[in-house]
Amino acid sequence: MIPDDLLDQYGAQKIALKKKEVLFHIDTQPRFYFQILSGKIKMNNYSEDGKEYIQGIFPPGSSFGEPPLFQDLDYPAQAEAVDDAVVWKLEKSKFLQLLKEHPEVHLELTKVLASRLHYKATMVAEISTENPEHRLLKLIDYFKTHIHHIPESEPYLVELSRQQMADLTGLRVETVIRTVKSLEKKGLLQLQSHKILR
Repeated sequence: MIPDDLLDQYGAQKIALKKKEVLFHIDTQPRFYFQILSGKIKMNNYSEDGKEYIQGIFPPGSSFGEPPLFQDLDYPAQAEAVDDAVVWKLEKSKFLQLLKEHPEVHLELTKVLASRLHYKATMVAEISTENPEHRLLKLIDYFKTHIHHIPESEPYLVELSRQQMADLTGLRVETVIRTVKSLEKKGLLQLQSHKILR
């Protein structure tokens, strides 16, 4: 994403978050650009009955929460640290100035946002029409190729928990567990010490 030295040059600050600490809440006004230096951040919502739905999990080097920042809209989800994390925080006006003065960065950010929009459209279709096996394979393959950039021919060790996979696909965790076992029997993935390898 945006190089660290460029963020530093424009006055970005590093903030440390503890596991499960919330960086911003749903329905609050965005004022900063955020980019992960270390750790992982998830954007999530909770239903009225307390079920979590994960909008996305972002690894180091990723940014998150930009669409509301550009549109002056409230956040549609909260951002929470999956584990201890350090995040760059850059004030909105300085972020916009950086994009104007560095069009190559603006283009890269546009590509990232387009990729996320494609993922959302794909997953909405998957959740509404496809069976659990298809949903999980699509999710795993997306993280392998688009998040971790691992070639299709190389093995990928899935870092998501069964609960996170359920929250990302709209499935129950029990369904994810059964489906993973079924996919293993069919030879579509492997289990190594309870970790999924695809």
